[in-house]
Amino acid sequence: MTLSFPNSARSYDETHRRVRFTGYDGMFEVKCFVTVDVLARGLALRTPAAERDYLEAFDRMRAIILDAAKRAYNSNAQATVLLDVSNFR
Repeated sequence: MTLSFPNSARSYDETHRRVRFTGYDGMFEVKCFVTVDVLARGLALRTPAAERDYLEAFDRMRAIILDAAKRAYNSNAQATVLLDVSNFR
């Protein structure tokens, strides 16, 4: 099966500086994360970014992020997918 994203929910994890979203491989939940380093590339801010900024960046980049998550999962199917800048080169 392939990874799908029927739920558009996402949340910011300040402790680990990443945004969490959920994918599904059939009935199996796959926890997905994208680091703020990836999201910061889409931000043109002079001040430090806040949770709202990262979530808005995630929403703008959603299609690219979901595609990267699918590629990462297909190459190494695990219960967790962590995306960083290396997934977007």
